[in-house]
Amino acid sequence: MASLSDIIETFIKQMISDTNGAVEIQRNELANQFNCVPSQINYVISTRFTTDRGYYVESRRGGGGHVRIKRINVSRPGNYLMHIVSSMGNSISQQSAEVFINNFIDYDVISEREGYIMKAASSDRVIGPVPMPDRDMLRATLLKNMIMSLLV
Repeated sequence: MASLSDIIETFIKQMISDTNGAVEIQRNELANQFNCVPSQINYVISTRFTTDRGYYVESRRGGGGHVRIKRINVSRPGNYLMHIVSSMGNSISQQSAEVFINNFIDYDVISEREGYIMKAASSDRVIGPVPMPDRDMLRATLLKNMIMSLLV
């Protein structure tokens, strides 16, 4: 049985696909619809609709406050990849790197084989001997360079 968070995520994703990639929601209205507290909606948005998962979120607070969730356009892989490179920062965990790579595969930006190679090159098995936090910095550098090579 799916959790409430999974149900809310699925609902929001359906709304996004029905509206050509962007949706504006009000936390309170959505919370009322699912009979939960607005913080549950915040939790789903902050954990399931992140940049590394291919979403851009804008939030406005106050009386008419809303949240706008926009799916990052992957129809132009170069733009999508440059967005990822610029949002990645100077370090990245193995788990976050794998989320990025899985999204690349899901959006047909890279092949599954290329994804396996990228995961292998950025895994802790390969760069594990490098002490933390240098390991996550090295992983980000490796991943950014692999992504940049896809743009050539």
